[in-house]
Formats: sequence, structure tokens, C-alpha cells
Amino acid sequence: MSQGATLDRRQFGAGIIGLSFAGLGSAAHAQSGPFNVFTHRVMQTVSTGAQGGDITRDWAQKNGVTVQWTTFDTGPLQERLFREASLGETSVDVGFVVNTQVVPRAATLFEPLDDYLKKDPIEDPADIFPGLMQGMKVAGKQLAVPFRHASSGLHYNEEILAGKGFSKPPATIEEMIEIAKACSYRGADGTQAVGLCTPGVTYPNVIDLARAWDGDFITPDFKCVADQPPMLNAIRTLRALFEAHAFPRNFATLSPEDVNVWMQQGRAAMSLQSMGRNRIYNDPQKSKFPGKIKTIAVPASKTLAGKYDAAPAKVEFWGMVIPKNARRKDLSWSFIKAMTSKEATLKAALNGNGPVRASTYADQSFAGKVPYAAEELKVLKVARVPLPAFDEAARAGDLFKEEAEAAVLGMKTPEEAMASLVKRVQPLLPA
Repeated sequence: MSQGATLDRRQFGAGIIGLSFAGLGSAAHAQSGPFNVFTHRVMQTVSTGAQGGDITRDWAQKNGVTVQWTTFDTGPLQERLFREASLGETSVDVGFVVNTQVVPRAATLFEPLDDYLKKDPIEDPADIFPGLMQGMKVAGKQLAVPFRHASSGLHYNEEILAGKGFSKPPATIEEMIEIAKACSYRGADGTQAVGLCTPGVTYPNVIDLARAWDGDFITPDFKCVADQPPMLNAIRTLRALFEAHAFPRNFATLSPEDVNVWMQQGRAAMSLQSMGRNRIYNDPQKSKFPGKIKTIAVPASKTLAGKYDAAPAKVEFWGMVIPKNARRKDLSWSFIKAMTSKEATLKAALNGNGPVRASTYADQSFAGKVPYAAEELKVLKVARVPLPAFDEAARAGDLFKEEAEAAVLGMKTPEEAMASLVKRVQPLLPA
């Protein structure tokens, strides 16, 4: 999403951007004040991009409202949205939640959508991937409707790789490590270019490396296995790349937007990010390498040959919720219906969204224009969520970040850091 999901719950990266839409149409549902959406910045980007168009415009004009996007990073978004939903009343009309946030506590804060789905259903609900709908349920109640999935991929700059003697992308994770080290150099202007770049070492980012060895942080039955060989391999890899100047020195403070710039400017040869970033990396208005940055499925380790065609990298998904204390719930549901229609899903996909509908992949206007569509389908066949949902997931994520940073920076050995992590996280997990 990540999809899509990079986190520091203590840092607010909030920005408020109001999009003005003239209330030219019927104001049957119009009420005072803007229509407030709390979300991650990527959801605003894929909803209002130029390639597919603004999927909210017709709905806003029809209802005589202005859509106001309030954006945060993933952790702060959950904290602020859950706080708003805990008040006596909120001005938030629709919020976005990632799958790890659909936990038992959420059932007390957000409106169950089952009655809306029965009396005023979204278009062709069976077309939405069933696993995504199921992942937005708590105790059998539908709390959110999926809007975006973010499947991880490996992005590589073919021009940089070719300049270092690599005519094709890595076929295994071992080859990726070799290429990352070879593609790290200092440019003529003194800028250090790295072989691999990620927005920090939060668990959603590191899990993509661990999955190359079929690893996990927390298993579906709530066991912390960060001290097992697959995750240790991932941490050791990042430490080795850091020592070789093939991983950013300031990795701990990099945001996804920073990684966008590094890839666009050629400061990084490869990145592990959601596949939808391909469009951003190749933006001819911002990129020095338009059309040169390719996207493939994350390659698996050679030790998994015959088991996987690609690493079972992470897939995360975002859905839309209505706070129980919202004032305009019917209007909120109308917005959710508009955002999840087949037409809107296709347009958002052309803007870089991970489409939640199977029909989008069959549409040639998407498959023919999105160069990584076949690779994304390959990932979706084996991908799994980075960790199961539970109430203390955000705390567990904070602990992972703390221990992983210590290991990559050399303050602890990978073995010491992951052993400490397991000891600290296990008490947070459901029995």
C-alpha cells in the first residue's frame, strides 16, 4: 500500500490540502462544512491524479460539497483517527485504515457497514478480491470496504545497472545483494548513490527482505519469530549493505517521499516499495530516468528454488471506515460507494493505485498501460500480510524499528537485536 504502511507513531507528518470543487450539481446531500477525509497521502494522490483523473470530482459536484483531505503517515493516522472516533462527535466523515488496524477495538469505534451493503450495495461486490473484504471484518462485522492494496516489488534503474555491467534484473535475492553493492558509488558532484533504498527499517519494509527466505516477524498464530534464520538473514543483509555504503546513511529518517526522490534522481539504483511507485519513479516531470525504472516481483532466495516463482512479499490493504460518531453517515456511505465503483477503481489504478477489483486486471486500459501488471499478479498469488492484526500491533512495530535500527547501525549484533525483540514482543501478543 503498501502498501502500502511505514510508521512512526510519534511523528506527525500531517498536511491538510483542501481540494476545491464547485457545488454545481444537486445539493440533495449537501450539508454545511467540507467533507472531511482522514487518510494517508498516497490515497489522495491516487484518487486525484492526472492520468486516471480525479475520481471524487463528479461525486463532490453532485452532492454540493468540497472534499478536504487531511493526510498523515500510517502510525499517526491511526492514532488521530482512533482518537477522533472516541470523542462524543467528530467532523471526520470517512477515514482510511490499513488491515493491521482492523482489530477488536475498532469495532467499538467504527460503524458496521453490513446494513449499508444490504440496503444500498456497492457495485458488483463479488468483483472485489474476497480476501480483502474478509480482512476488513471483526467478529463477523464488515467495518471497512477495501480501496487499495499495495503489493511490494523490486524497482530497479536499468540504466544504472547497465552502467555497472548488469544487463538484466536480479533473479534471486542473492543476486540483488550483489548488484546493490556494485551499484553503490560516489558521483562526480560528491553525492553518494546507494544500491538499495527503503524508507527506514520498519517491519513492513524489512519483511519484504525476510520473505525472500520465506520469513516472518509474527506468524498468523501469534508467535514472534524474528530470531529465526529468515529474519536474521534480512537484518544481516541490511547491516552488510550499510557497511558497504550501499544503504542510505540516514535510512532511519527517510520517508517514502524521500525514496521517490532518490529513485527519480538516480541516487538509488533499486528500492523495495509498493509496485504502484513505478509511476512516480518514472514521472517525466520529475524523474531523470523516465521509462528507465522497471518493476518486478521481489526475487526469492536461491534456497527456495522450486517452491516460489517470486518471494511471498507483503501485501497490505487499505479500507474506508465511517466513525460511529460521524454526523453524516449516509453521505459518508455515498462517498464510499463512489470511490469503489468499477470506473473509479480503474481510474485510481491508472493513477498508481493497487486495484481491489479483479475486473481491473482484465481491462486492457490498465493491463496495457501498467508495465508491472503481470508481475503484480505473480506477487498476489503468493503474497501475505506482514503480520496479523492485534491490538498491540503498533507497539510491536515500534519495538521492531528500535531493535532493527540498533542492528543496522552496529549498536547490537543482528542476533542480539532480534533476540531482544522476541523477548519484548511476545508478551504483547494474544494468547
